[in-house]
Amino acid sequence: MAQKTAEGITVRDGVVVGPLRQSVNQAQNIQSSIHNDAVASKLGFRGGTVAGSIHLELFPPVLLEAFGERWFECGTLSIKFRNATTNREPVRAHVRQPAAGATDAQVDAWIEREDGMLVGEGTASVGDPGEPTALQRTDLSLFEAKSPRILADIKAGDEIPEADVDATAKPQLVRLDVITEPLDCYSNSSPWGGIVASPATVVHYLYTHPAGVIGRKAGDAVGLFGAIEVRHVNGPLLLDRPYRIGGEILAVGESPKTEYVWFESYAATPDGTRVAEMRMQLRWMKASSELYER
Repeated sequence: MAQKTAEGITVRDGVVVGPLRQSVNQAQNIQSSIHNDAVASKLGFRGGTVAGSIHLELFPPVLLEAFGERWFECGTLSIKFRNATTNREPVRAHVRQPAAGATDAQVDAWIEREDGMLVGEGTASVGDPGEPTALQRTDLSLFEAKSPRILADIKAGDEIPEADVDATAKPQLVRLDVITEPLDCYSNSSPWGGIVASPATVVHYLYTHPAGVIGRKAGDAVGLFGAIEVRHVNGPLLLDRPYRIGGEILAVGESPKTEYVWFESYAATPDGTRVAEMRMQLRWMKASSELYER
C-alpha cells in the first residue's frame, strides 16, 4: 500500500516515489549539440535529448523526504544514465527508504520513464555511510582507450587548473519556470542564508570550466553526459558567491560509439573550504567527429 506524503510523493514497498514530471529539453536551439533534434536524429537518437543534469532535478523533493535537509549539506546523488529521453517525456525519481533512525545512509536511486523504461540508476546518500557511491565503485579502467582520436591530448592525471568563478544566481533564476521540481530555496532565502543551487546548477558550475579545458582539446565532436555524481561536502552550494573551480582527469575510455573522459571537479570557497564536488563521465560521439571515417 502506498502512503501519500507531500507534493504527490508516495512511499510504496520501501521506495520513495516522486510524481511524474516532464523534464524540459532546454538546449534544443543549440545547433551543434545532442539536444538539437536534427543533430540527435542524425546520430541515431529519437530526437534532441534532455540533459542528464536536468533529470537530477527530479530528486530533491524525494531526497528531502528520505533524508531531510541534511542532504543539501552532506548528501550525494550518483547516477549512470542508461536511456535518453526527449522533451517533456514523463519521468519520475525513486529512492529506497533508509533504515529507520539512520543518520548516515546510502540507498539505491533511479529514474524511470512513464512506461517503465530505465533512464538512469545509481545511489543517493547522506552523511558518511561507509561505502562507495555507485560511480565511485565503477571500474574506470575497464574500457581504457588505447589509441583515442578525439581525446588524444587528454590523459588520466591531467590537472584541471583552478579558476575563480562567480556563481551567480541568474542562470538558475531565469529557468525557474522549467526546473523539473522547483523548490522555494532555489529563488528565495533558505535556512542556510542564501539561494541554494539546484542539482543542475551545481553541475553547471562544476562542469563549465572543466569542459572548457577538455573541450579545447576535443574539437567539434558532439558531447553528452554519461554519468554524474554530485556531492555536497560543506553544503549547500549557495549562489551569488565566489568559488574556486578545479579538478583532475581520472580516465579516458571508449565504447563502440563514443570516446569518453571521467573527471572530478570541485567548488571551494576563497579560503579553500570544499563546498561541493562532482564526478562526471563526458562522452563524445565518434560519428560526429571528422577523425572517424564515415
